Amino acid sequence: MKSILVANWKMNPQTMREAKGLFDATRKAAESAKDVSIMVAPPAIFLRELSQAYKGKRISFAAQNAHFQKEGAYTGEVSMSQVKDAKAAAVIIGHAERRAMGETNEETRAKINAAMAQKLQPIFCVGEHERSGAGEHFLFVKEQLRAGLQDIVPANLGKIVIAYEPVWAIGATEAMTPRQMHEMTIFIRKSLVGSHGDKAMKIKILYGGSIDETNAREMVLEGEVQGLLVGRASTNPAKVSALIKSLA
Repeated sequence: MKSILVANWKMNPQTMREAKGLFDATRKAAESAKDVSIMVAPPAIFLRELSQAYKGKRISFAAQNAHFQKEGAYTGEVSMSQVKDAKAAAVIIGHAERRAMGETNEETRAKINAAMAQKLQPIFCVGEHERSGAGEHFLFVKEQLRAGLQDIVPANLGKIVIAYEPVWAIGATEAMTPRQMHEMTIFIRKSLVGSHGDKAMKIKILYGGSIDETNAREMVLEGEVQGLLVGRASTNPAKVSALIKSLA
């Protein structure tokens, strides 16, 4: 099975020229990594130009965010249909940084439904802010999953990707351990089987948080995840090339 790499550029880089350079480095690395499925999520202002210029098959595109309403008075937002028209295949929903700006569990539910209606793949992010010895983080993640996916019929679960991103590990000097991720992978699958039945076993789970070429392969193999959601390392041409090579 191919490993999935979602390169979330966040609000980087600053110019279209730099974006093309970063994408070119990613593209070159992708061409020699046949067993890695790569998705690039650039800032919305760069999405259409990058996607239209790319003629290959190795890379697909995602939006970093989109609104659940189809149209209307939502200054500064983009709709799922606009994302689809820009040739994206997926959209990131519920990222910790969007949640920090006020995105609620109910809004993630609406966005997932809107994405599915446009045949966009939701990359649904869940994850706790902190951990204690009492295990409250499991309940926190379970509620995020319940709220976001409550309208999804079991047959459609395989069209969704879950990205687990523990907020305390994002931007940290060290990622969580593969053993910790393995435990969370089992918990996520068990929770989804409980709510949606055995078809939940088909859902793909990614890890996101302080990942680069030094720990990516270990996290995929020992964390029992199908891939990675990568921020900082994906915006550095040398690092993203090394990261893709490590997964291949």
